[in-house]
Amino acid sequence: MTTAAASPHVMNTYGRLPIALSHGEGCHVWDTNGKRYLDALAGIAVNTLGHAHPRLVSALQDQVSRLIHTSNYYHIPDQERLAAKLVELSGMSNVFFCNSGLEANEGALKMARKFGHSKGIAHPKVVVYERAFHGRSIATLSATGNPKIQEHFGPLVEDFIRVPINDIDAIKAATAGRTDVAAVFFEAIQGEGGVNPLDDGYMKAVRLLCDEQDWLLMIDEVQCGIGRTGKWFAHQWAGIQPDVMPLAKGLGSGVPIGAIVAGPKAADILQPGNHGSTFGGNPLAMRAGVETLAIMASEDLLANAAHVGAYFLDALKTAFKDETGVISIRGRGLMLGVELSQPCGALVGQAAEAGLLISVTADRVIRMVPPLIMTTAQAQEVVDILKPLVTDFLHPTKN
Repeated sequence: MTTAAASPHVMNTYGRLPIALSHGEGCHVWDTNGKRYLDALAGIAVNTLGHAHPRLVSALQDQVSRLIHTSNYYHIPDQERLAAKLVELSGMSNVFFCNSGLEANEGALKMARKFGHSKGIAHPKVVVYERAFHGRSIATLSATGNPKIQEHFGPLVEDFIRVPINDIDAIKAATAGRTDVAAVFFEAIQGEGGVNPLDDGYMKAVRLLCDEQDWLLMIDEVQCGIGRTGKWFAHQWAGIQPDVMPLAKGLGSGVPIGAIVAGPKAADILQPGNHGSTFGGNPLAMRAGVETLAIMASEDLLANAAHVGAYFLDALKTAFKDETGVISIRGRGLMLGVELSQPCGALVGQAAEAGLLISVTADRVIRMVPPLIMTTAQAQEVVDILKPLVTDFLHPTKN
């Protein structure tokens, strides 16, 4: 692999591979040396439609030639179009647009605070989860359940109650007798925390608890939403509806976008002057969102994500069924993780050498979140590349 010199002018905040990508098509990308890679990362669950989808490219070229940005001093027609579609798909009420998942989650936390204050709670508490990841601003970092990335950034924001996932007794015990709880906030599938799905039954139980206690149920669908699991939003597998739903990543298929979708209980929390965004909801991002959802529907990408994801999961389980160093294979749709018995960050570079783009999260979990256009043949190719790499990594003395 050709090593590219690090830029002296860009902050050293990423552990980058020595690769510069130049272009892509479908589920493949090419680097500046002409090497081709199968993309099982999709820009971290962002490139929903793959690379250079002709309909999206045409729409964005048209939009760039008209308007890129205007600010929210004016009406932006595609905001209403995209908001109306998200309301239709979610069954919720209205939408605020921003630029990223972090901003969407930050806005959700502000909504929880304001909701609590409206009930006379001086210091509203939000229930959050072990291993959660909601962003890197001070508030979202505080809600995140990862001490490693919180280190050196204290003091963190207080008023969070942390519980383990999939344990309804734990959340009931942690909140018993409290009158200061305003909301419960979880990812339907934890992404950065290791691709940890919340059980459908657990999500139903938390929805019921929130109804009983008059709390907001806030579900972070930033990474697992927008069709990735085979439904528009991952919580829909549980047959529930949140009060607040942050979105981002796949909604713009590569163009930065974030959104907070609110249900009836939360729809009027934010009023003029309470919240805003200079770039949020600009014409280019809105066109990307409108076109992404339209293309997904016309190409039936939810069904594809469910079908290819099921094949992918089964193929991974078959390939690693006798591998003692593989602890768990889990996920839903095209959001899958393979947990190993030891930290495996080195596999990211090794996979790239073999022509495959993946990531490792939570130190030991190989994460695959490919474009939703991936085929079963491409899923099998990922497994075929990954299998010997993992085996050699876990048992280096065999060679």
